[in-house]
Amino acid sequence: MKISLIIPAYNEEKEIGPCIESILKIAPKDLLEILVVNNASTDKTGEVAAKISKKVRVVKEPHKGLTWARQRGFAEAKGDILAYVDADTRMPKDWFKILNKNFSENKAIVCLSGPYYYYDLQKWQREMIDGIFEKLYKPAYKMTQALVIGGNFVVKKEALEKINGFDTTIPFYGEDSNLARRLKKAGKILFLEEFYMNTSGRRFVEEGFFNIGTRYVLNYVWEMVFKKPLNKKYKDVRF
Repeated sequence: MKISLIIPAYNEEKEIGPCIESILKIAPKDLLEILVVNNASTDKTGEVAAKISKKVRVVKEPHKGLTWARQRGFAEAKGDILAYVDADTRMPKDWFKILNKNFSENKAIVCLSGPYYYYDLQKWQREMIDGIFEKLYKPAYKMTQALVIGGNFVVKKEALEKINGFDTTIPFYGEDSNLARRLKKAGKILFLEEFYMNTSGRRFVEEGFFNIGTRYVLNYVWEMVFKKPLNKKYKDVRF
Protein backbone atom coordinates (compact mmCIF):
# COMPACT_ATOMS: atom_id res chain seq x y z
CA MET A 1 0.00 0.00 0.00
CA LYS A 2 1.11 3.53 -0.79
CA ILE A 3 -0.11 5.72 2.05
CA SER A 4 -0.43 9.50 1.93
CA LEU A 5 -1.13 11.06 5.31
CA ILE A 6 -2.96 14.38 5.00
CA ILE A 7 -3.15 17.10 7.65
CA PRO A 8 -5.40 20.12 6.99
CA ALA A 9 -3.98 23.06 8.95
CA TYR A 10 -5.24 26.58 9.53
CA ASN A 11 -3.07 28.72 11.85
CA GLU A 12 -1.61 25.68 13.60
CA GLU A 13 2.04 26.72 14.02
CA LYS A 14 1.94 25.61 17.68
CA GLU A 15 0.33 22.22 17.05
CA ILE A 16 1.63 21.07 13.67
CA GLY A 17 5.14 20.24 14.92
CA PRO A 18 4.11 17.89 17.75
CA CYS A 19 1.52 16.32 15.44
CA ILE A 20 4.07 15.48 12.73
CA GLU A 21 6.67 14.33 15.26
CA SER A 22 4.16 11.86 16.74
CA ILE A 23 3.58 10.45 13.25
CA LEU A 24 7.28 10.15 12.39
CA LYS A 25 7.99 8.20 15.60
CA ILE A 26 5.84 5.28 14.42
CA ALA A 27 5.68 5.78 10.66
CA PRO A 28 6.17 2.57 8.63
CA LYS A 29 8.36 2.35 5.55
CA ASP A 30 5.32 2.36 3.27
CA LEU A 31 4.27 5.83 4.41
CA LEU A 32 4.76 7.62 1.12
CA GLU A 33 4.35 11.20 2.34
CA ILE A 34 2.98 13.52 4.98
CA LEU A 35 0.99 16.16 3.16
CA VAL A 36 0.27 19.33 5.12
CA VAL A 37 -2.47 21.44 3.53
CA ASN A 38 -1.77 25.00 4.60
CA ASN A 39 -5.32 26.34 4.53
CA ALA A 40 -5.13 30.14 4.23
CA SER A 41 -2.99 30.38 7.37
CA THR A 42 -1.77 33.80 8.47
CA ASP A 43 0.89 32.41 10.81
CA LYS A 44 3.97 30.23 10.21
CA THR A 45 2.17 26.88 9.88
CA GLY A 46 3.68 26.11 6.48
CA GLU A 47 7.22 27.11 7.42
CA VAL A 48 7.18 25.11 10.65
CA ALA A 49 5.86 21.98 8.91
CA ALA A 50 8.32 22.14 6.02
CA LYS A 51 11.37 22.19 8.31
CA ILE A 52 10.54 18.99 10.20
CA SER A 53 11.25 16.25 7.68
CA LYS A 54 11.84 15.51 4.00
CA LYS A 55 8.75 13.32 4.13
CA VAL A 56 6.64 16.42 4.72
CA ARG A 57 5.23 18.18 1.68
CA VAL A 58 3.37 21.45 2.21
CA VAL A 59 0.71 22.53 -0.29
CA LYS A 60 -1.43 25.64 -0.19
CA GLU A 61 -5.21 25.86 -0.28
CA PRO A 62 -6.12 29.57 -0.31
CA HIS A 63 -9.86 28.98 0.04
CA LYS A 64 -10.37 28.80 3.80
CA GLY A 65 -12.47 25.85 4.95
CA LEU A 66 -11.96 22.34 6.25
CA THR A 67 -13.59 20.57 3.31
CA TRP A 68 -11.59 22.68 0.87
CA ALA A 69 -8.41 21.62 2.66
CA ARG A 70 -9.45 17.96 2.64
CA GLN A 71 -10.26 18.19 -1.07
CA ARG A 72 -6.87 19.77 -1.83
CA GLY A 73 -5.18 16.91 -0.01
CA PHE A 74 -7.22 14.43 -2.07
CA ALA A 75 -6.18 16.15 -5.31
CA GLU A 76 -2.48 16.40 -4.38
CA ALA A 77 -1.91 13.01 -2.72
CA LYS A 78 0.23 10.46 -4.54
CA GLY A 79 -0.89 7.43 -2.52
CA ASP A 80 -3.71 5.00 -3.14
CA ILE A 81 -4.59 5.01 0.58
CA LEU A 82 -5.35 8.43 2.07
CA ALA A 83 -5.14 8.90 5.83
CA TYR A 84 -6.59 12.08 7.34
CA VAL A 85 -5.73 13.44 10.78
CA ASP A 86 -6.10 16.90 12.30
CA ALA A 87 -3.23 19.23 13.20
CA ASP A 88 -3.93 18.96 16.94
CA THR A 89 -3.77 15.16 17.04
CA ARG A 90 -1.06 12.92 18.51
CA MET A 91 -0.78 9.50 16.91
CA PRO A 92 -0.92 6.35 19.11
CA LYS A 93 1.73 3.68 18.57
CA ASP A 94 -0.45 0.97 16.98
CA TRP A 95 -2.33 3.21 14.54
CA PHE A 96 -0.48 2.18 11.38
CA LYS A 97 -0.48 -1.49 12.40
CA ILE A 98 -4.27 -1.50 12.68
CA LEU A 99 -4.55 0.36 9.38
CA ASN A 100 -2.34 -2.11 7.50
CA LYS A 101 -3.93 -5.18 9.05
CA ASN A 102 -7.49 -4.24 8.17
CA PHE A 103 -6.90 -2.95 4.66
CA SER A 104 -4.69 -5.96 3.85
CA GLU A 105 -7.08 -8.59 5.19
CA ASN A 106 -10.43 -7.17 4.06
CA LYS A 107 -10.61 -5.90 0.48
CA ALA A 108 -14.23 -4.81 0.94
CA ILE A 109 -13.18 -1.99 3.28
CA VAL A 110 -13.11 1.46 1.67
CA CYS A 111 -12.81 3.46 4.89
CA LEU A 112 -11.53 2.89 8.42
CA SER A 113 -12.21 5.23 11.33
CA GLY A 114 -12.31 5.27 15.12
CA PRO A 115 -13.00 7.45 18.16
CA TYR A 116 -11.13 10.32 19.76
CA TYR A 117 -9.32 10.29 23.12
CA TYR A 118 -8.71 13.77 24.53
CA TYR A 119 -5.16 14.20 25.81
CA ASP A 120 -5.43 17.73 27.24
CA LEU A 121 -8.62 17.50 29.30
CA GLN A 122 -8.91 16.67 32.97
CA LYS A 123 -9.57 13.03 33.83
CA TRP A 124 -13.21 13.57 34.80
CA GLN A 125 -13.81 15.50 31.57
CA ARG A 126 -12.30 12.73 29.47
CA GLU A 127 -14.30 10.05 31.26
CA MET A 128 -17.52 12.02 30.84
CA ILE A 129 -17.04 12.55 27.11
CA ASP A 130 -15.81 8.99 26.50
CA GLY A 131 -18.77 7.55 28.39
CA ILE A 132 -21.38 9.60 26.57
CA PHE A 133 -19.98 9.15 23.09
CA GLU A 134 -19.34 5.44 23.56
CA LYS A 135 -23.05 4.99 24.29
CA LEU A 136 -23.90 6.98 21.16
CA TYR A 137 -21.43 5.94 18.48
CA LYS A 138 -21.81 2.19 18.94
CA PRO A 139 -25.57 2.09 18.29
CA ALA A 140 -25.21 4.77 15.59
CA TYR A 141 -22.68 2.68 13.69
CA LYS A 142 -24.73 -0.49 14.21
CA MET A 143 -27.82 1.17 12.74
CA THR A 144 -26.28 3.06 9.82
CA GLN A 145 -22.93 1.34 9.10
CA ALA A 146 -21.85 4.88 8.27
CA LEU A 147 -19.64 6.59 10.85
CA VAL A 148 -16.46 8.57 10.21
CA ILE A 149 -14.56 10.82 12.62
CA GLY A 150 -13.09 13.67 10.61
CA GLY A 151 -9.71 13.86 12.32
CA ASN A 152 -9.16 10.10 12.29
CA PHE A 153 -9.99 8.21 9.14
CA VAL A 154 -8.35 6.35 6.27
CA VAL A 155 -9.97 5.99 2.86
CA LYS A 156 -9.13 4.38 -0.47
CA LYS A 157 -8.48 7.03 -3.07
CA GLU A 158 -10.53 5.15 -5.66
CA ALA A 159 -13.54 5.22 -3.32
CA LEU A 160 -13.22 9.00 -2.93
CA GLU A 161 -13.03 9.31 -6.68
CA LYS A 162 -16.28 7.37 -7.04
CA ILE A 163 -18.14 9.87 -4.85
CA ASN A 164 -16.39 12.94 -6.31
CA GLY A 165 -14.46 13.72 -3.15
CA PHE A 166 -15.56 16.02 -0.35
CA ASP A 167 -18.58 18.29 -0.33
CA THR A 168 -16.99 21.75 -0.23
CA THR A 169 -20.35 23.43 0.35
CA ILE A 170 -20.19 22.19 3.96
CA PRO A 171 -18.10 24.57 6.10
CA PHE A 172 -17.45 22.39 9.17
CA TYR A 173 -20.14 20.59 11.16
CA GLY A 174 -21.41 17.39 9.54
CA GLU A 175 -18.67 17.17 6.91
CA ASP A 176 -17.48 13.78 8.16
CA SER A 177 -21.03 12.46 8.48
CA ASN A 178 -21.72 13.57 4.92
CA LEU A 179 -18.60 11.73 3.80
CA ALA A 180 -19.66 8.57 5.65
CA ARG A 181 -23.16 8.62 4.18
CA ARG A 182 -21.85 8.90 0.63
CA LEU A 183 -18.88 6.52 1.07
CA LYS A 184 -21.21 3.78 2.22
CA LYS A 185 -22.30 3.42 -1.41
CA ALA A 186 -18.71 2.65 -2.45
CA GLY A 187 -18.05 -0.14 0.05
CA LYS A 188 -17.68 -1.06 3.71
CA ILE A 189 -16.92 1.54 6.39
CA LEU A 190 -15.23 -0.04 9.39
CA PHE A 191 -15.34 1.77 12.75
CA LEU A 192 -13.08 0.24 15.38
CA GLU A 193 -12.75 1.29 19.01
CA GLU A 194 -9.07 0.31 19.07
CA PHE A 195 -8.35 2.57 16.08
CA TYR A 196 -8.46 5.69 18.24
CA MET A 197 -6.74 9.03 17.85
CA ASN A 198 -5.41 11.28 20.60
CA THR A 199 -6.71 14.80 20.02
CA SER A 200 -7.21 18.14 21.73
CA GLY A 201 -10.41 18.92 23.60
CA ARG A 202 -9.94 22.66 23.05
CA ARG A 203 -13.29 23.09 21.30
CA PHE A 204 -15.13 21.55 24.25
CA VAL A 205 -13.29 23.88 26.64
CA GLU A 206 -13.87 26.99 24.52
CA GLU A 207 -17.53 26.49 23.62
CA GLY A 208 -18.84 24.22 26.36
CA PHE A 209 -19.16 20.46 26.67
CA PHE A 210 -22.93 20.33 26.32
CA ASN A 211 -23.05 22.74 23.37
CA ILE A 212 -20.42 20.95 21.30
CA GLY A 213 -21.60 17.46 22.18
CA THR A 214 -25.18 18.31 21.21
CA ARG A 215 -24.03 19.99 18.00
CA TYR A 216 -22.02 16.96 16.89
CA VAL A 217 -24.89 14.58 17.56
CA LEU A 218 -27.55 16.71 15.85
CA ASN A 219 -25.45 17.26 12.74
CA TYR A 220 -24.85 13.51 12.46
CA VAL A 221 -28.59 12.85 12.69
CA TRP A 222 -29.40 15.61 10.18
CA GLU A 223 -26.95 14.18 7.66
CA MET A 224 -28.24 10.62 8.02
CA VAL A 225 -31.92 11.61 7.88
CA PHE A 226 -32.12 14.81 5.83
CA LYS A 227 -28.84 14.47 3.89
CA LYS A 228 -27.53 17.86 5.00
CA PRO A 229 -25.94 19.29 8.15
CA LEU A 230 -27.95 21.34 10.63
CA ASN A 231 -25.36 24.03 11.42
CA LYS A 232 -23.56 26.18 8.85
CA LYS A 233 -21.74 28.51 11.23
CA TYR A 234 -18.70 27.51 13.26
CA LYS A 235 -15.98 29.14 15.31
CA ASP A 236 -12.23 28.76 14.83
CA VAL A 237 -10.74 27.60 18.12
CA ARG A 238 -7.02 27.96 18.84
CA PHE A 239 -5.07 27.93 22.10
